[in-house]
Amino acid sequence: MKVEFDIASDQIDGARDYQEDAYMVNQLGEAENGDICSLIIMADGMGGHAAGNVASNMVVATFNKTFQAKFPTTEVAEVLTDALNRSNDQIRASVKETPALRGMGCTMVTAYVQDNNLYWVSVGDSHLYLIRDRELIKQNADHSYGAYLDMMKEQGMEIDEQAGMSRNMLMSAMTGEEISSIDVSDTPVKLRPGDRVIVASDGLDTLGAGAIIQYSSWSATAKECVYALLRAVEDANKINQDNTTLIVIDIKEREVRYEAEPAAVIAAPAEPVSRVADVEIPEEPREPRSYKWLVWLIVLGLFGGGGYFAWQQGIIDDAMEKGTDLVESTTQTIEAELEAEPEPVTEPEAEPMVEDEPEPEPAPEPEIEPTYVDKPDAFRDRLKSGGYGPTMIKVPAGTFRMGGASSIVATDEVPRREVTVPSFMVSVYEVTFADYYRFADATGRKKPKNNGWDVKTHPVVDVSWDDAIAYTRWLSKETGMRYRLLSEAEWEYMARGGTTTSFWWGTKPGVGNAHCFDCKSDFSTSKPAKIGTYKPNPFGIHDTAGNVYEWVHDCYHRNYQDAPIDGSVWEGGDCDVRVVRGGAYRSPANSMRVENREKFKSGKGQYNVGIRVAREL
Repeated sequence: MKVEFDIASDQIDGARDYQEDAYMVNQLGEAENGDICSLIIMADGMGGHAAGNVASNMVVATFNKTFQAKFPTTEVAEVLTDALNRSNDQIRASVKETPALRGMGCTMVTAYVQDNNLYWVSVGDSHLYLIRDRELIKQNADHSYGAYLDMMKEQGMEIDEQAGMSRNMLMSAMTGEEISSIDVSDTPVKLRPGDRVIVASDGLDTLGAGAIIQYSSWSATAKECVYALLRAVEDANKINQDNTTLIVIDIKEREVRYEAEPAAVIAAPAEPVSRVADVEIPEEPREPRSYKWLVWLIVLGLFGGGGYFAWQQGIIDDAMEKGTDLVESTTQTIEAELEAEPEPVTEPEAEPMVEDEPEPEPAPEPEIEPTYVDKPDAFRDRLKSGGYGPTMIKVPAGTFRMGGASSIVATDEVPRREVTVPSFMVSVYEVTFADYYRFADATGRKKPKNNGWDVKTHPVVDVSWDDAIAYTRWLSKETGMRYRLLSEAEWEYMARGGTTTSFWWGTKPGVGNAHCFDCKSDFSTSKPAKIGTYKPNPFGIHDTAGNVYEWVHDCYHRNYQDAPIDGSVWEGGDCDVRVVRGGAYRSPANSMRVENREKFKSGKGQYNVGIRVAREL
């Protein structure tokens, strides 16, 4: 069984003045046997030296170049180790050329995924986690003093902590000097569909294992998991919070019809050296390495509380200036905004819900007669078979700026562009189970389970894009009018309601504006709220943020390059995968941003995805 990967990434500065972490996600394409391969590199510059960010960027670029030069390979562990050592050599050569940089360094963890095989190499205290069956399993070694003491204790050797040495003091790092200990996987961990892999800097330590598992379980996609965990780190409001970088990899079963994407690279910015590329790798021979931890323990003890890796802070301002000049003079900028499209994903099944929160009394079914309902200009088309279709309202024509302002938030939300949208009709509410069941009864289509919810007032879920398209075609035959799904541009224009912020009510999610898992609403996150529970947007449309994701017609494209500017549907791209918008009741608040895009296989329903329909005038 072949697998594919959905990969998402982001980082926050925390309480630091600048970003010391650097990372790269490289979709390498296929190995000779057809396996999909990805390389994820994350380096955390050590805060004891002002040029820590120079070291982390240098390591990421050198490691990537060295590994790619030998890809594909059957000697993965050897290539990973060589790439790490060559990266450390680059730091040494840079310090030799610019002595003011002496003492700079970083920790690093790199994951290489080839089909269902997970390999890694790491130095320091960054993390590689596997989440499987709600268990958080750390894969790489922790090279800190505290981890060393714990290891010795497990082996039956109690060692007294030395005065002046903290448990988080590093016993191994990349400083251009001899590396005391390298953790490399000689044999891979076997991954399986449903696994989630997390690569993170030590800033994630702000959250405990239980919190990481819980936020992960609430997140249906890799992107949602990144949003949720970084938001939780920020909400913890820890004093002196470190930079935090997070890369999440979801393992999915690959369909037979899958065709590999061309290799591409995403290079994450790390201020003030925002992007790095290939750097010159010295060819000078390396001396034999020692891996004796006890020797390093003695050395560390000699330096006391300051620790070995903070010993040469030197002329800080001069180091920063010369370090930046060095990187700029030896590197070329990686092509701006290169993006690697995450592979299509299949939504994991919803977890069994244990909450038994009482619900408010069911809202009455909207009156069918007369045809026009309580909102001005809203109406319901009569169906030939009896009854009425969804409540519809007119969206005025207009021009707006579509997409996000920066690729740092999400690479698939740019470039932002101006789009002009003609007027159209849209359903005021998300389509309910009752609306959809009328169609299913008439056509013999399978009914999605309603989970015991009131079918008249709850939005239908677990319907595929194919189901949604079939429903709009049935509405068209029944009413004599042309019903359809919204284009992605129409959806964003409609959801903005004439506003320019990420939420139609403002720049922040706030409280009581929508239904999501961290919206602090009064409703259970085990199910969507009833349609119309929250206030409508300025166009009079309910639940454009939260409650359930909504299918749009467009095929998924990795960004908006060459996207239409007339509001029309964008075909092409990967049409086995279709876009959903709007966030959902089990998704983090950031997923409700009007710019946010998610994607799912078109032929499979999802527990948190429903339908909103459009109609031609």
